[in-house]
Amino acid sequence: MRLSVLGLGYVGCVSAACLAGRGHEVVGVDVNQAKVDLVNDGRAPVVEERIGDLTAEAVRTGALRATGDVREAVMESDVSLVCVGTPSEPNGSLCTDYLERVTEQIGAALAERGGRRRHTVVFRSTMLPGTCLNLLVPILEKYVGGTAGVDFGVAVNPEFLREGSSVRDFYDPPKTVIGELDPASGDTVAALYDGLPGEVFRVQIPTAEAIKYADNAFHGLKIGFANEMGAVCQALGVDSHQVMDVFLADRKLNISPAYLRPGFAFGGSCLPKDLRSLVHAAQRADVSVPILAHVLPSNSDHLQRAVELVERTGKRRAGLFGLSFKPGTDDLRESPLVELAERLFGKGYDLRIYDANVNLSRLLGANREYIETRLPHLAQLLADSVDEVLDHAEVCLVGTRDPAVLSALPRGAGPVLIDLVRLPDAEERRAEPEYVGLAW
Repeated sequence: MRLSVLGLGYVGCVSAACLAGRGHEVVGVDVNQAKVDLVNDGRAPVVEERIGDLTAEAVRTGALRATGDVREAVMESDVSLVCVGTPSEPNGSLCTDYLERVTEQIGAALAERGGRRRHTVVFRSTMLPGTCLNLLVPILEKYVGGTAGVDFGVAVNPEFLREGSSVRDFYDPPKTVIGELDPASGDTVAALYDGLPGEVFRVQIPTAEAIKYADNAFHGLKIGFANEMGAVCQALGVDSHQVMDVFLADRKLNISPAYLRPGFAFGGSCLPKDLRSLVHAAQRADVSVPILAHVLPSNSDHLQRAVELVERTGKRRAGLFGLSFKPGTDDLRESPLVELAERLFGKGYDLRIYDANVNLSRLLGANREYIETRLPHLAQLLADSVDEVLDHAEVCLVGTRDPAVLSALPRGAGPVLIDLVRLPDAEERRAEPEYVGLAW
């Protein structure tokens, strides 16, 4: 394909050279004339392993050249890859000035070129969900005078290139994400990377935009977590690298998909208690651990979101399915569902609760002591069946995937359902006015 790559920083330069090396005809574009001159001289404008040789070879064979003229590049290409920067504003918000400016220029060039052949605009720049569809697509449609997905293609193709290893990452990506406005746009982007390893995910455009943020937020969180654990271990006289070596060896829970599904708050007799004691130990050792110290407050805030969803319904008769802190147990200690029930009861809601695993007569020891302290009125709140809760409630919170509960939940008319667990039929229910999902 004939490609224009707009922006010759790390992402643009590497993308341009690597795509040229894969047989595409590439024109790089940048407002900085020094970068343009470097590329046309066969030299890379960034320092990166292998990029110098790739650029020199691509320019030598005529597969790559550079210009400062967006119009010229777009007029001569079938696909435009937008790789301009999206820096932070002083208040932390995303600066989209460069994105908007180059999108206007692309649109103007496409309008001048006319509909001789379909052109696809592919955004590689990192941008918040909604930026493409709500800001950039309207700009393109205004300047082109046509409809995105019909008269021209639009896609979002976030990059996962690490500085220092970006060429290796291009040829051996962890994944390829294609946010497509329409199938033809997605097909065009997929063809650019045909034959490269790694799974290809073709998703909606806002999903593609969000994936990049999920990745980078988690990478930052991992580094911060490791550093805080290292600081605590050092203060306690423990070899932090040995701790993390063992931690990383656990591929069942630690380095795995376990726990990485949006849902309700966590609880139980271990996680809250151990986080508290670890943070307290850090404070005693005068070690700052802001990430670890804010895990429990974050958890509490998420629980409060469920309370607020109930309040927004304006209904007063409430039902709760699930009470123990996790499925298959009657352990109520620090269960977020117990906390949820306590908050609702304290706000005066007429509440009924059903959990097949919870029987007051069988609760013993610390488990019984905990519930008698936190929710002493539980006996009058517990229902004997799913139907008893459904008959009572105007709004039901579903905090369990108990098959008996799932099979009885009504569709359409019935109480408002607040889904805390991402029900198996959540996608189908999502359009129903009686359904509200916390786990979206």
